[in-house]
Amino acid sequence: MTTTATKTLEATLAPPTTGKEQRLERTVATYRRALSDAFESGADTQAAVNDTVTSYTLTSYAKDALKNYVPQLRRTYNASELEDDHPVRFTNRGFRIDHSDERAREFCWRVPQAGRGNAFWIPLRINPEQESLWFDLLDGDVSVGEFRLQQYRTNWVLHVTVEYEIAEPETPDDPTRIGFDIGESKLLTGCACQNGTPTRPYIYGGGRARALRKEMYTTLKRLQERGAAEWRVDERFDHFQNALTDIVEKASREAIEYAESFNDPIIVLEDLTDIREDLDYGKYMNRRLHAWAFARLTGRIEDKALEAGIPVEFVNPRYTSQTCHACGYIGSRGSQAAFKCTNAACHVSTFQADINAAANIAARVDPWGESVPWKPERDDSPRNGSRCDTATGHRTPSRRSRQTTLAAFES
Repeated sequence: MTTTATKTLEATLAPPTTGKEQRLERTVATYRRALSDAFESGADTQAAVNDTVTSYTLTSYAKDALKNYVPQLRRTYNASELEDDHPVRFTNRGFRIDHSDERAREFCWRVPQAGRGNAFWIPLRINPEQESLWFDLLDGDVSVGEFRLQQYRTNWVLHVTVEYEIAEPETPDDPTRIGFDIGESKLLTGCACQNGTPTRPYIYGGGRARALRKEMYTTLKRLQERGAAEWRVDERFDHFQNALTDIVEKASREAIEYAESFNDPIIVLEDLTDIREDLDYGKYMNRRLHAWAFARLTGRIEDKALEAGIPVEFVNPRYTSQTCHACGYIGSRGSQAAFKCTNAACHVSTFQADINAAANIAARVDPWGESVPWKPERDDSPRNGSRCDTATGHRTPSRRSRQTTLAAFES
């Protein structure tokens, strides 16, 4: 069996000539005016958006993308206002690239422009790790989704969403379940469960990421209080986000390498779909936790596991950090690093808290081994078969953009 994988290819445009840059800037400005007018009009259908954007000097590819996107802002994202840095979106009909190994920049992109004969070509600097997919894209072996043009101060960046078929990972008959706990203290903790016993745990420290998040918050806050130029704020924000992205990429790569060191691995992750809505630890902690992209790291592990042929399962996250992995009793977490079991009959007294949580996550993938502690006031009986009442659930890999935006930081 095969499954569809989705990936976003990224390329930086070669520095354009003055004339081409003016046309790029004009396209962005026109698109954002059209987006703003359509959104402010309250349009929530394609027909209503079309009535607003028809008069704008944009390609049909950009207008069609707006007709899809604006209703989503209303219905799916419940947006009440727009960010200022929306990329220009185009539907896949307008995508064209060319390749020649005789050029310094082998790939070129045809930039859509309104009016017959106005489109122009510009060289691309692609990510070398994605080169094979660019050639597949050129040959038509992968399908193109939406593509986007974004300006980051002095750089122009193209993002192309592609879909391609890969073999769906098969669940082994006797798998090694490997749980991963993502947290504030330790960025990533992995633990394999073999015969019910935590085995060879793996920890990726969170100190560097935590320091970067704190520095980002204080730096941007001070710049904004001093009335710094917008480009300066954007530049520092991009710096911190790039550093955090590097950490996420390294941690997710090491997670896959750790999983591959076991026979027949299955990766088990917490389903953190609603984590932002569920968190309520006070204003300071909420800011810290909301600023940390749990979903970004989860998503990158999921993506890389799919490419490596490792099955991924998602489990209910309730009580994974508060339960003893050995006996299932609710314990206490007196410090961030230490878990204490309150069951006098259990052989576990004190255990590293994150490893304990990862072991619980790994064990929870087996419905017969589900161990959600019972509380007198809690009714654990199934209700309408909803996934929140089950131990596990297979989730179709979510292929959303996991970029953190400056607007998200400011909120």
